[in-house]
Amino acid sequence: MKQKNKIKSILIANRGEIAIRIAKTAKIMGVTAVGIRTLKEPNALYLSAVDKVVDFPDIDNGGIPEFLDIESLVLLAKRNNIDAIHPGYGYLSENAQFATRCTEEGIIFIGPSPRVIQNMGDKVIAKEIAAKNNVPMLGGSNGSVDTLEDALDVAEKIGFPLIIKASAGGGGRGMRVVYKKSEMKRMYFSASSEAQNAFNNPSVFIERFLENPKHIEFQIVGDSHGNVIHLGERECSVQRKHQKLLEEAPSPALSEELREKMATAAVSLAKGAGYVSLGTVEFLLDKQGNFFFMEMNTRVQVEHPVTEMITGLDLIELQIRIANGEKLPITQSDVKLNGWAIECRINAEDVQSGFSPCTGIIKGLRTPEGEGIRVDKGVVTGSEITPYFDSMVAKLIVHAKDRPTVIENTLKALNDFHIKGIKTTIPFCKAVLHNEVFRGGSFDTSFIEKDMDSLVHHEKDEALFGALLAITNHRNENEPIKEEKQVLDMWSLRNRINNM
Repeated sequence: MKQKNKIKSILIANRGEIAIRIAKTAKIMGVTAVGIRTLKEPNALYLSAVDKVVDFPDIDNGGIPEFLDIESLVLLAKRNNIDAIHPGYGYLSENAQFATRCTEEGIIFIGPSPRVIQNMGDKVIAKEIAAKNNVPMLGGSNGSVDTLEDALDVAEKIGFPLIIKASAGGGGRGMRVVYKKSEMKRMYFSASSEAQNAFNNPSVFIERFLENPKHIEFQIVGDSHGNVIHLGERECSVQRKHQKLLEEAPSPALSEELREKMATAAVSLAKGAGYVSLGTVEFLLDKQGNFFFMEMNTRVQVEHPVTEMITGLDLIELQIRIANGEKLPITQSDVKLNGWAIECRINAEDVQSGFSPCTGIIKGLRTPEGEGIRVDKGVVTGSEITPYFDSMVAKLIVHAKDRPTVIENTLKALNDFHIKGIKTTIPFCKAVLHNEVFRGGSFDTSFIEKDMDSLVHHEKDEALFGALLAITNHRNENEPIKEEKQVLDMWSLRNRINNM
């Protein structure tokens, strides 16, 4: 479909791998990609992926983090005559005020309208829209619960367990599960206080708590011409403290009939909300096959590549074209789900220390290659992992003809994915993929706590590898050998051991 050139340039209000991802598509579309250089990452990899680099304004912004500074970002776009802003995910991607300021200044916000962002970001309003459009709901409070007395009244009606959630946010913050009446006072005020600190809004609501469900989300996309379609589902049940760690598409839990029911509900909600752009409708699925609306994310997701792999569509391109006022280039009948895809989030975290962030310099990096393998990364050898930003450094996405094959291919790719200098979640991803409950597809959101005997996978003959590695280090002790070459030699050594 021919680009109408309404959007000729895009300011990417983000960093890391998603900034690179957006820049890649923009370039293919003939749109100038503009990246933002910050003092915290003056030599970041994403700056080499854009067409133009602009420096974050040298002004007193009261200490607001760069990618959360609405006025400075708008100012950058205005100063440089940039047509549109793409917020990526996180940061200001679901901030209605940011979208409003862009609109006021004549800048195209690549995402939904401020009104839709506001409505779907407010969990109470989102639930009301879902109910009006016959989307299955968990029982709970009718709107926000503003006093402890009201909270106790709701608890009396719906029973325990129940969950208290922040009205204005997500990501597990401002969320408390309550199993008995004696916990209500403490949990209510704890959730409200955390909601205030995280979202500057203490409002909470209550709903029935579903024990150990599956977390299934549907990708929808709508244009400004009244067209809304879905692009299938993603399985997101492998998570810790409500944070996703590994995703796949499609879900092993869904029959064609159930998929159609959930997709119909997702599209109905999007249409009812007047949704224009890319979005995700998230559901909880119980063991009896009943599903319930949880929330809607009004942005591109971290896990969007698995949908791209099984549909062959570029979701960032769809976002840009819709923001440009174009009609969707496809209809629902054009969407075909092909094969299976898995995404592993490679985070700079020490899994054995409670997934604590790990900072440092990446001294060696080698990523897997081959058919069906995609790596979205924001680092290279020499990159510094600082405490200022999110711990995710890369995403490994693998596509194959079916689920058993993609599991095996992902494990092979992880064996070829090496990062030296920091600890990562690669051993955790391997442990998940080796786990028989995961392989069987019956896992749910309690998978990590219930079904994983170990959070890391130990390589075959690891002790032997350690001994040979020590010998190799001793041998090279007095040789003028470059560290990166030595690292690659050691990786080759490990592969030879594992293939014995």
